[in-house]
Amino acid sequence: MARRHPLFSFKGSDMKTRIWILIASHLATGLVAFAAGIYVLPILTATEGASAVELQVAAENARHTGRFERNLPGSDALHWADGKLTVTDSSIAFEGDIAPGPDYKLYLVPAFVDTRASFLAIKARAVRVGDLKTFGNFVVALPDDVNPAQYTSVVIWCERFSKFISAARYQSVPASGLTSM
Repeated sequence: MARRHPLFSFKGSDMKTRIWILIASHLATGLVAFAAGIYVLPILTATEGASAVELQVAAENARHTGRFERNLPGSDALHWADGKLTVTDSSIAFEGDIAPGPDYKLYLVPAFVDTRASFLAIKARAVRVGDLKTFGNFVVALPDDVNPAQYTSVVIWCERFSKFISAARYQSVPASGLTSM
């Protein structure tokens, strides 16, 4: 007598159970693959970071410096930045590492924030200065109408998931008059 495949050797409710197990396992596999894609795709599409020469030029023209810390209250094991911040009159430079993720934006803010809630509370007063396409060293040119002296901190924010990544303070008190908003 020929043996039947185990998947088809059940009858009635046993067969239905087996089918539901197959459906659930395939859905779970699909969800894991989707989540992995969200994490890996930004890494695959990341551009090359700023060169040592670009970072040196920024350091030589620095008006302010600061530090992104990995252990801020709003950061976590998957959302963090760690490294040196340099602010010039015309650019923001970073030397260090950033956890990979999609749709990262760089903001100047008038007060230091260290959580999602605190950033959302002042986001209307923040100015977005650019997109981050790398997860390490970068130099982002400031828009012509933005004066970094009128802000105190830089925030890395994931726009797609409304997630705080990290922040760095480069001065305690902004210059008066937030005219670039």
